[in-house]
Amino acid sequence: MSKPTKERKGLSTALKYFYGVGDFGFTLMSNVESYYFTSFLTDFAKFSPFLSGLIGTLTTAIDACLSWIYGAILNSVKPKKWGRYRSWLIMLPWIVPFLYAFQFIRVGGEVVSAIVIILAFVSSHICWNFPYVANVSMISVAGKTPDERSQLASTRGAWANLSKVVFSYICPLLATLGVKLLGEVNQYGAVAFILGAIMAALYYAHFKMFEGYETVDPAELEKARSAQKAKSADRTGGKDLIRALLQNRPLIALLLADIAKFLFNFVIAGAAYYYFKYIAKDVNLLKEYPLYILITNICCVIGSYLAKTFAKKFSARNTAIGMFFIMAVVLVASRFLYTNVTMVMVLMSLALFGYGVCYSLTPALYADTIVFSQWKTGKNATGWISGLQNVPLKLGVLARGIVIPAVLGAVGYNADKVDIANVAPELQNAICIAFMIIPAIALVAAGVFLLFGFNLTKEKVIQYQNEIAARNG
Repeated sequence: MSKPTKERKGLSTALKYFYGVGDFGFTLMSNVESYYFTSFLTDFAKFSPFLSGLIGTLTTAIDACLSWIYGAILNSVKPKKWGRYRSWLIMLPWIVPFLYAFQFIRVGGEVVSAIVIILAFVSSHICWNFPYVANVSMISVAGKTPDERSQLASTRGAWANLSKVVFSYICPLLATLGVKLLGEVNQYGAVAFILGAIMAALYYAHFKMFEGYETVDPAELEKARSAQKAKSADRTGGKDLIRALLQNRPLIALLLADIAKFLFNFVIAGAAYYYFKYIAKDVNLLKEYPLYILITNICCVIGSYLAKTFAKKFSARNTAIGMFFIMAVVLVASRFLYTNVTMVMVLMSLALFGYGVCYSLTPALYADTIVFSQWKTGKNATGWISGLQNVPLKLGVLARGIVIPAVLGAVGYNADKVDIANVAPELQNAICIAFMIIPAIALVAAGVFLLFGFNLTKEKVIQYQNEIAARNG
């Protein structure tokens, strides 16, 4: 029988600078869906508006309903050969490109094709959510101190946000290649497959980077197959998972703040279209709007990269709280200056810089709640708590689909009846509410939730870790 690998201490150079390349690939891949899934259904597959809406709603609802289970499963099943979490970085990603491609391919008649697309959507998301959650969970496994976890979270955020910039350049090139491979109708099926394969390869890079950080003793792995192992501290049951949530006030506060954070992100992303079309008068969205997307995404990358510096100086918690309130002030200022497009772009870029900081630090804050949960309950719920990060993200996407139509509907918005040369003040005000005010309110709420609910300081987390280590001998 082989001997267990000695566990590594401290972050390797590869992890310090390249952890996050898997998230770079993941975001590249998922952006195909974010930007082109709806247009594929309506303009390429030529489904009726009703069927397109039904497919979009059904798939999103199923994805949202399943979002909480992945971490629970990772925490409850027996650890695999390469560890409880690390193993999933190599087990499922290679299946994703084959399933994901069929989400953008029309085969057969309308009903058959719709069924294939729905099945491809659900199955591909299930297969990529397990490694996604496992990947985030490894931050808590490899990062032994708050500073190390902030380092990993910051680097991950920088790589993920950088992919948004890269995607805008490579997707048109891949789509052109897709036309040659699969035809015009199914061109994004080829794009999805190629970017899915890149994601799988870069997740494998993460798998190699984490070698030695999550070790599995072969003898212990053998014991895991027995009934006694089911009662170990490393395996959790349903009651343990519920306790890990309900007895963890910082986690609940963080989840609420995270929902508000994603509401900010997705709502301003969706509302920007209307601002630049009807207020900036970039009617064809070929001038200020693309420049806005480029600059704000670059600012996100810079904010993500600098997050670890802020966290080291002020702590991840204090940095996030401060950034949320500063971002809210910036958004309110942009409302007063909404007719000055240049100033709005500058202020929004500052807000997205702050988002990059907060996005990067959030996994580190979740890691702190994992330490607190284990200290309080005696159970390690790393996968479960890390997996809960999926829930705010999905709710943010749903919020975008509710908030923007509701605000525009309140003023009777009809795209065919808008006079571009003379946009009504009521419509401009509604756009500003969706683009600036509602996101600002969400940011204030996020700051308040963390300020009064997330009471874990760096010193407390270190104390809890030391007590856990002493308890485990």
